[in-house]
Amino acid sequence: MFDLIIPDAEAMESFGARLAPLLRAGDLVRLDGELGAGKTTFTRGLGAALGARGAITSPTFVLAREHPTASGVPLVHVDAYRLSSGRDVDDLDLDLDGSIVVVEWGAGKLDDIEAWLGIEIERPHGGADVVDADADPELADEPRAVRVIGVGERGRELEGALYAALDADPSN
Repeated sequence: MFDLIIPDAEAMESFGARLAPLLRAGDLVRLDGELGAGKTTFTRGLGAALGARGAITSPTFVLAREHPTASGVPLVHVDAYRLSSGRDVDDLDLDLDGSIVVVEWGAGKLDDIEAWLGIEIERPHGGADVVDADADPELADEPRAVRVIGVGERGRELEGALYAALDADPSN
């Protein structure tokens, strides 16, 4: 586990982009944080670095979006906010083995998955109440505290690789 501070939305996208080359089919990234924390901003940077086609936007109403990528391994972006349990996530019938999967609001809903990389994003208390940070980018540019936690063998491997990548160039 390691912690870092992400200063603004541009750096959050860059942070996502730094993770992208470390990912492969079968990897799952769990993003947690309140509304406006930067989960979708992170995923947008990750998707751009993967060469994902289509706009990376919050899949709140469709629950999951699949984006073809330059490597041929799809990026599946899931919003589990309206799901009540892991069973609901199972019902989405995601190709966990053949895709890179990013799940927003995944806490308590991925207990049956043995390995994943968790990224917890905390925006400052008293910060702007932004429901859609894309609507007002200036309000989105407050520093975020981020905790990265690897769960299971592959999750810990990703955590270490990401830490090494960031340590080599801490500018994100």
